[in-house]
Amino acid sequence: MVGLQKLAAANSNTATRHILQAGMFLTTETAEALSLRISDILEYSPSAEAFIQAIGAHNVATLNEMKNLHLYDFGIFIELAPDEEEKAQLENNIQMALAQNNIDLEDAIDLRNVRNVKLANQLLKIKRKRKLALDEEKARAVAQNQALANAQTAQAQAQAEIQKQQILMQGQMQMEQFKSQLDQNKLMTEAEVKKQLMRLEFEMNYQLKQMDVENQKSKEKQKEDRKDERTRIQASQQSELIDQRKTGKPPKKFESSGNDVLGGLDMSAFGPR
Repeated sequence: MVGLQKLAAANSNTATRHILQAGMFLTTETAEALSLRISDILEYSPSAEAFIQAIGAHNVATLNEMKNLHLYDFGIFIELAPDEEEKAQLENNIQMALAQNNIDLEDAIDLRNVRNVKLANQLLKIKRKRKLALDEEKARAVAQNQALANAQTAQAQAQAEIQKQQILMQGQMQMEQFKSQLDQNKLMTEAEVKKQLMRLEFEMNYQLKQMDVENQKSKEKQKEDRKDERTRIQASQQSELIDQRKTGKPPKKFESSGNDVLGGLDMSAFGPR
């Protein structure tokens, strides 16, 4: 039934289209004629004063601006109100633009309030182009911000890498300094130990040398003591021999007394038998 009703309405519109077009033409021509007559009255007619008194000076001041206007400047157009099919087509266009994110919800509300379907479609085109331009501008801004963020991130990473390398170099330098200090301390310790060993060796050699000198002196002293003892014994024997000669005493053996002095050795075995 709905389809039949629409079909009947479409046939009725087709049948009465010439009547509607004629009425619209007459209305448009009448509006244009009235606009021209009002402009002529204000500019050429002697009854302008009466016209001013009739509609008021304020309204006439507004109409005076029409003197220099041409007919096409008035923009007199008469169109029929959109039917349900045209409204549905406009709504379909709005929904498609919303689905493709070509317009915003506020734009859709403004478009639905426009009664003229042609103007609504033209406004839809304008808003769609404006929305695309804004989206492109936003995309460029996002790309620029992203590029700036990437550049800042790369710069921060480069700075962090430089700081890392500097820290590593400082650590290596400190390690080398520590190793050098250890080597220097080691060399100083070894030198001190060698110095102490050399001092100890010198002292030991000095003590050994002193001991050798003391031993040599002791040996020389013993030799001198023995030599003096032998000299004393020989002098005693010679004194006794002299005394024997003077007194005529019998011969005396000196071996035992001399040997006792020289170490207690018995030299009697080497005498005459």
